[in-house]
Amino acid sequence: MPGLLRIVVGATLWVCAAALAAPFAYVSNEGSASISVIDTATDKVTATFKAGTKPRGIAISPDARRLYISDQNSNALLTIDPASGAIIARTPLGDSPEAVYLSPDSVWLSAAVEENDLVLLVNTQTEKVERRIKMRGKNPEHAVFSPDGKWLYVSSEEADSVDIVDLAKNEVVKSVKVGDRPRGIGFLPDSSRAYVAAENADTVNVFDVAKGEVIARIKAGSRSNGVIVRPDGKRVYVTSGGEGTVQVIDTATNTIIAKVPVGKRPWNMAITPDGRKLYVACGRSNAVAVIDTETNTKIADVPVGELPWGVAIR
Repeated sequence: MPGLLRIVVGATLWVCAAALAAPFAYVSNEGSASISVIDTATDKVTATFKAGTKPRGIAISPDARRLYISDQNSNALLTIDPASGAIIARTPLGDSPEAVYLSPDSVWLSAAVEENDLVLLVNTQTEKVERRIKMRGKNPEHAVFSPDGKWLYVSSEEADSVDIVDLAKNEVVKSVKVGDRPRGIGFLPDSSRAYVAAENADTVNVFDVAKGEVIARIKAGSRSNGVIVRPDGKRVYVTSGGEGTVQVIDTATNTIIAKVPVGKRPWNMAITPDGRKLYVACGRSNAVAVIDTETNTKIADVPVGELPWGVAIR
């Protein structure tokens, strides 16, 4: 019994230590065909490994044992062991896959396939495409699940609308005008609202999700692009590619309360689970900017690979 007790206690301490450890940020560098791994406790790169030929979309499983990458040149989804960098599976997608996102239960992964005007749903248990949904918009880039798992909002580069997919019906049920070149999408945690950037309109559209309608339009920075929501739902962050800033939106008032300079061509982002640090891929700076969300200030620039495109944190 004493020996068993020591093992149990040791295992418990190890689990507690793992739970307390800071998460890692994984960055897809499309120019250098690599993934940079950042320790969010130190904001230092702890590992770099090769990943396909042009990695773009990136997502990570809740247990951090699977990293999902869309490899644009090979038209495939790569499932990677983040501990070793080894490719576990390769799933054919279609011509020029872009962003990838996990469903709330992590059973499904959405992949926007721009040149086929499709969104594919990959079963993460089988690593196979099980659903194909035709879009109305041309060149889809982001296909984001609502937190309640009922909806998929899809933005397309050559469109002025967002396609709304009813996941129970597996089809587009509505298209809503938002402005030219819709880009990033983020939902509030309770699925009541969605925020959609329209790059050529320099606008962030606020959706009432229950109605599937735009209820507000926020004038944002030049070439509004990536969107991420803080876990508590009180702030939305939007990259401005033309200004090299991140706009901070107060969701209580739907107004911009801060602009944070970050770097050249800020693109997609991820936020730590506690909501305290925001990681911004700055493509032309070959760096990830780190923002303290309490003070809305940049606290670090982390050099990564060439042309960082996306960030995932776990």
